[in-house]
Amino acid sequence: MSRLVGFLVGVVLLGTLSCTTREEPLGSEGNPIKLHFVPSQEAKVLSDNSKILKKYLEEHTPYKFSVTIPQSYITVVEAFGTKRADVSALNTFGYILAHERYGAEARLTVVRYGSPNYQSQILAKADSNIKTIEDLQGKRVAFVDPASTSGYLLPLKALRDRGIKPFKTVFAMKHDSVISMIYQGQVDAGATFYTPPVNGKMDDARRLVLHQYPDVEEKIKIVALTEPIPNDPIVFRKDISEGMKTKIIAAFVSFVATPEGKKALDSIYGATDFKTVTDADYAVVREMLQEARKLNK
Repeated sequence: MSRLVGFLVGVVLLGTLSCTTREEPLGSEGNPIKLHFVPSQEAKVLSDNSKILKKYLEEHTPYKFSVTIPQSYITVVEAFGTKRADVSALNTFGYILAHERYGAEARLTVVRYGSPNYQSQILAKADSNIKTIEDLQGKRVAFVDPASTSGYLLPLKALRDRGIKPFKTVFAMKHDSVISMIYQGQVDAGATFYTPPVNGKMDDARRLVLHQYPDVEEKIKIVALTEPIPNDPIVFRKDISEGMKTKIIAAFVSFVATPEGKKALDSIYGATDFKTVTDADYAVVREMLQEARKLNK
């Protein structure tokens, strides 16, 4: 009997230890804060610079972090619902979904060279006969991702508002891939994010492929721009403590104030600063996306 009792006590202790392991506090070594970056450009660029951010966050907060680059925006959105995402840099449409479904909160937005807003651009070969949005009628058009605001929803609305129907549409999944498809003649036109030139130098999505196609600015032209909307936010899972959010936000802001941080943020998102926001700042986007959803039905 004593052996049986001893065995049962051991089982209970093991179970208790297992539960203890599973319930380690968020931000600890055994339960790091799960930080996600959406795949906006080359994985190596994101990976290298996100490691720099991870190191800084761990040095300037009391928390440990794990950094992941999922395959799509939707993967990140759904991760907020299963507590597999605690913090994420999300595209605007992804944030709207994450807030609607799981109460995720926008607390920061990126600032690109003084501007907290951005636009989508529609591009085509410089020597093509595509001069306006109307010229996309019956053409092959590349978009980024069904959940991409600048790479799909905004240009889709621009097309639908004018009654334009492309002959064929494809999803390239990344902004730089859209540029490559246009350059190689796989499509007639495409849509990506737009950023105004900085000091006279191109800073929109075409810059992502400069190392592959040094003449991309001459070969690919901007046909049209869409209306502006707020930049992409940094999003937090709703049930993270306010104290933890405050510490992480402060670390993000101080990170971009350093030369290394400014360079890393520019490499990841072409951004130069952060600005604090709330969900209310995205009300205008929510209205626009609701209209885009109607158009897409």
